[in-house]
Amino acid sequence: MTVLYKIYQIFIAYPLIIIASIITSVVTTTGCFIGNGHFWGYHPGRLWARFICTILFLPVKVVGRENLDPGQSYVFVANHQGIFDVFVIYGYLERNFKWMMKKSLRKMPFIGIACEYAKHIYVDKSGPSKIKATYDNAREILREGMSLVVFPEGARTFTGHMGIFRRGAFMLADELQLPVCPLTINGSFNIMPRQRDGHLVSWHPLTLTIHKPIEPKGKGPEQIQEMMEESYRVVMSALVPEYQGTVENPDQ
Repeated sequence: MTVLYKIYQIFIAYPLIIIASIITSVVTTTGCFIGNGHFWGYHPGRLWARFICTILFLPVKVVGRENLDPGQSYVFVANHQGIFDVFVIYGYLERNFKWMMKKSLRKMPFIGIACEYAKHIYVDKSGPSKIKATYDNAREILREGMSLVVFPEGARTFTGHMGIFRRGAFMLADELQLPVCPLTINGSFNIMPRQRDGHLVSWHPLTLTIHKPIEPKGKGPEQIQEMMEESYRVVMSALVPEYQGTVENPDQ
């Protein structure tokens, strides 16, 4: 089965994924240029992400979607096991949102420019003014009623375990008094750890756990720290035992 799965990926799945990625990027870019950026910046990508999981026969289980209020904006914070985190969240969270992502991803062919037109937020850490502009952009997105998805670790794990969380997402939630919704992803590291970027995937089920949102209880540094620590504990609680515990990530 493993050999057949690899052959299937090489000759069928990957060529179709490349074609689908190009089409999705063109549709997203064109749609955002012409009209409703919130619609075109989300729905084509959602279908693209679902297509990738489906064509690779990767089952996705979602737990806790009932915890979300349809009319509420959230700052979603998730662990970052691997590239398939993106497909799970984009395809199966079923919330219109914007990503906060590394500036280096802008260089990806087709996808980089599509994300720019979709108003996803590239994090530029090249200087204080750039960092401020990044968070000003995120702040405006949230004020428009959109949700935001952030990987607070800032980089994918090397081990499957969680690194530390950074404060940026929680500072935004605190400033705008928005609930933080922790997300736990299991299975992404098993499918394609970052050490195997660009390789064939290993079959493994995926699970997205949507935890109960953490409502703001005040404002200021203590509240930010409390939200960050509680989010970390909640995300960790749903990880499979194999990846429980904190492991320092030198890439953070």
